[in-house]
Amino acid sequence: MIDFKLRYLLLGVASCSIGGNAEVVLPGIYTDNMVLQRNSTVTVPGTAAPGAQVTMRADWLAAPVSGKADRNGRFSLKLETPDYGGPYSIVLNDGSGEKTLQNVLIGEVWLCSGQSNMEFPIRGSWGRLPDADEVVATMQRPALRLLQVKNTTSLSPLDDASVEYGWVESSPAAESFSAIGYLYGRMLQDSLNVPVGMIDATWGGTTVEAWTPREALKNVPGFGYYYELLGGKDRDTALSETVIKQTYDGGKGNEMIGYPFDKGKMQRGKAWGKMPVPSLWEENVLPGFDGMVAMQFELDLPKEAAGKDLLLCLGAVDDMDRTYFNGVPVGSCHVHDLAREYKVDGSLVKAGPNVITVEVVDNGGGGGIWKSSYATVDGMRYSLDGEWNYAVLADFSKTGMSYVLPESNNHPAVLYNAMINPLTTMPLAGVIWYQGCQNVGRAEQYEICFKKMIEGWRKAFDAPEMPFYFVQLAGFLQPVVVQPESEWARLRDAQAKALELPNTGMVTAVDLGNPVDIHPTNKAEVARRLGILALDRSYGRKQVCDAPVCTNVDNDGKGITLTFDAPVKAVGGVATGFIIGDEKGRWASANALMIDDRTIRLSSQLIDKPVAVRYSWADYPGGNLYGANSLPVAPFATDGI
Repeated sequence: MIDFKLRYLLLGVASCSIGGNAEVVLPGIYTDNMVLQRNSTVTVPGTAAPGAQVTMRADWLAAPVSGKADRNGRFSLKLETPDYGGPYSIVLNDGSGEKTLQNVLIGEVWLCSGQSNMEFPIRGSWGRLPDADEVVATMQRPALRLLQVKNTTSLSPLDDASVEYGWVESSPAAESFSAIGYLYGRMLQDSLNVPVGMIDATWGGTTVEAWTPREALKNVPGFGYYYELLGGKDRDTALSETVIKQTYDGGKGNEMIGYPFDKGKMQRGKAWGKMPVPSLWEENVLPGFDGMVAMQFELDLPKEAAGKDLLLCLGAVDDMDRTYFNGVPVGSCHVHDLAREYKVDGSLVKAGPNVITVEVVDNGGGGGIWKSSYATVDGMRYSLDGEWNYAVLADFSKTGMSYVLPESNNHPAVLYNAMINPLTTMPLAGVIWYQGCQNVGRAEQYEICFKKMIEGWRKAFDAPEMPFYFVQLAGFLQPVVVQPESEWARLRDAQAKALELPNTGMVTAVDLGNPVDIHPTNKAEVARRLGILALDRSYGRKQVCDAPVCTNVDNDGKGITLTFDAPVKAVGGVATGFIIGDEKGRWASANALMIDDRTIRLSSQLIDKPVAVRYSWADYPGGNLYGANSLPVAPFATDGI
């Protein structure tokens, strides 16, 4: 991101042109070089002088469009777009000045969104394509335009997105752009021969609920209380306190501590024990524990430190923390392996005992302050390592609840509010989506939430049939031949259930994974699969975009025969990746015999009476069936046959 910005500034490209003392201000997504969706109605909102008559002219319009700004200066104009073309100019005038948008194209606009595998850059500090240098060298494509939305959260819907440098023409300077997004856009442009705009709104390590509109969360199990609280007036510390208390109460926390407690005083009593810092609490006082824990340390400072600013340096906290100094919130963070540096104003710092309180939330794996910690005042360093007081606030294992801080990028709705809602005035050709790793282990909830998210986006864009094409998760972790309870397989199945919605499409990346890297680098093949799907479904360019599907299962009591709707080929000659199970829940690897190119016979000496089949059903599965156009057969399960 930083390299992109610097290179872009060096090119001397401005994001917009302003003449005179312009009063007109537009949202950050309306800049020079933008692409607008062809044959659509674009809503152009903005602010101007209160009560001013705002006029908008565009090169293709026969007559200008105008409207009056309200008493707060807000206006909204409708702009009808023609078929593809450009470059054009758009001029807005409120009588006191003009704003001109230059080099505007009309074409196809797509949004790419999700977590890190969609965020994965063409060439960046944390990831790169295998042929990144070659791709970057050929990125000078004036008719392909790119827009990156900055990583931002909000507890309420925003009208304006945080966009650092506006729309840009594709060039080597944009190497940090989503690799899948860029390669997908390049493929569409080459195939359609029209301008293409790609919007990159991605954030690694994020959950589906964070991208879901509040209204869509209403009937998703586990998110009811977030739905209610997000609709209230308190969206900062008060919201956090409310959610923590509800999590505490709902999680049947330690009744001896209660909540809230005075975070400015060291707490005493039977509810409080001692915990070493640095450490993970699973290794000592709380084995196997997931939940919320309050931790306290008394920092004794000399009189010369009183009234001076203090820097509180907590070692990494797993998973997330909210930290107080003498009862006052001073910071929070949701990254489990990141050291915290919280600035404490001198007005809070006193001679003698100072109380540091840290509320730690652990939703899985390790928990606690697990790296060395200290505080500095006026160049002096004071260690925070040693014995801390602790008390359990809530035990998530009792109810299956989890909790995220309102500041977290995984809090429900916060990414939708900040990174998607501001885009909804700009019509799209469709969405491509790659996300799900962060929800592994919650497949049933994901199945519902993902569908609700898609429907929520379509409602927000006022496009009930907007195409939504998504990627099924790649293989990850060590290969296991028989793994019927794989959480990764369950999540992939939950993703596939979204195909029940109209105008959705799925490509699988299950065969493109890396057992030791959650970010496999073959993004070009993912983009190709998405591209042929869009060309076929959205643009009527006949493509083989669907892999073969099992359409019939015949069980004769000794073996199972599968029939596919199109020819399949086993790479290497022998079909792999099948397991079969019986009524007692026993599973075994299946011997697969190819009867013909559409029929496979499964059997196992370990399973006498099979009743179920699963294919490519593991964290890192070994299925090797492909159809035409090198498309892999997606994982599937048939039970009770």
